[in-house]
Amino acid sequence: MAESSPAETEQAAEGAVHPVDEFRPVGRLIPFAIQHILVMIATPISSVFLIGKSLNLSDEVTAAILTAVFVFSGLGSLLQSLGLWAIGVRLPFVMLPGGAATILFISTAQGTNLQTAVGAVILTGVFYILAVTVFVKVLKYFPPLVIGSMVVVIGINLIGVTGTLITGRPGQEDFGDPMNLLLALVTIVLTVLGYRFLPGILRQLSVAIGLIGGTIFAAFFGMTTFAEHVEGPAFSVPTLMPFGPPEFNLVAAIPMLVWSLASMAEATGQTVINSEIVGREVRPVRDVPRVIRADGVVTMIGGLFGTPAMVTSGENVGIVRASGVRSRYVTAFAGVFLIVIGFSPLARLLGGIPAPVVGGTAVVVFAIIAVLGIQMLARVDFHQNGNLITATLAIGIGMLPVLIPGMYAQLPGPVASLLGSGVAMSAAVGVALNLLFTHTGRRDRADDEKADSAGEAKPGVNTSIIKTVKRRPGDYRI
Repeated sequence: MAESSPAETEQAAEGAVHPVDEFRPVGRLIPFAIQHILVMIATPISSVFLIGKSLNLSDEVTAAILTAVFVFSGLGSLLQSLGLWAIGVRLPFVMLPGGAATILFISTAQGTNLQTAVGAVILTGVFYILAVTVFVKVLKYFPPLVIGSMVVVIGINLIGVTGTLITGRPGQEDFGDPMNLLLALVTIVLTVLGYRFLPGILRQLSVAIGLIGGTIFAAFFGMTTFAEHVEGPAFSVPTLMPFGPPEFNLVAAIPMLVWSLASMAEATGQTVINSEIVGREVRPVRDVPRVIRADGVVTMIGGLFGTPAMVTSGENVGIVRASGVRSRYVTAFAGVFLIVIGFSPLARLLGGIPAPVVGGTAVVVFAIIAVLGIQMLARVDFHQNGNLITATLAIGIGMLPVLIPGMYAQLPGPVASLLGSGVAMSAAVGVALNLLFTHTGRRDRADDEKADSAGEAKPGVNTSIIKTVKRRPGDYRI
């Protein structure tokens, strides 16, 4: 976690600009914004190509959706970074099409039709906005013990998902191709060497330098595909209702609505950990609804242009920690660039970066997220009643669907969707056990009296994200 220096703490006390709100010189903002884009670029491209191939869309329609995804990713990043009233959290976040949301969009379209899939996306956006009022009332049951467990699962889940960019999927002909493994290794090694030997701003850009270096290395072996992406229009705009007017079928939308509950839980963990990284006071009751409302607005409007559900992504959280640059204007600039990319041929050209290179970069970035979760758990008192078993099962049960995809496939669709989300399961188990051990039973009342007599915080309260739990610079206060 990026800790504030005593000088920064003193400046904050005097009303000086917090680092997250600092507008740095444009010349310094731009390279870090580009670094964010390079790390997350594979997600929108792969999501759209997967939709196009799975649903047999024409090249023209696929291109229109790709443009829309980039444009709304940019608009969502701007909304989260800059904020508008109570929409957008004003933290360095980027927005992307959700991976699970993309799969659900495809399965809904295959089970019904494209218009119904679009209707499900729009209903999900509306549900985000309406449900957040209820969701925020349960945030007091998400202490750092639960949040830390969730963040560990989020990081490991992301490593698993993007790791297939390196290895390919089991059963494919190129699964485990040694050349792909080498490309990922070169990318990781260059990133590490950058951290070790480069000075100043170049060290902060080590992730981007590793990705660029890995791409150059791949080019020498003819493994880049930029030439294949040159053909196409020089200028593109999103198409309103590319599949025709949406059709609203609440039953067909249920899997996506259930998934949105897991997405809200994930947004909670990402908001807390991002606030910690930038050293800003964490107020989940205020900040999490702002994140979710922005997701809902962009999902609802983006659906009209054919995009899957859009979510604020954890992909850039590791970049913020790795670079140490906390200004939200970096991701605001990234949002502007994403919009420009959407209107230009750059979206297609960036698809020429080899998947193993992107995967190698992602492993570094997402491993940082998992480590940040471990760092959060390190501040938890595991001698306190129930904390050890709570974290153990929150992580263990949350990791099962990550390590064994499809383990709930024989259950009804909505149930399988919810149980199949490792983050949702980690949150549900963590909250339930935290309630069991810290909010019920005579033992806890006895512990409270003992803690009171010792002048300590009560069990179940000292870990609550609704209270001030840390006092030293850089720790979050709520």
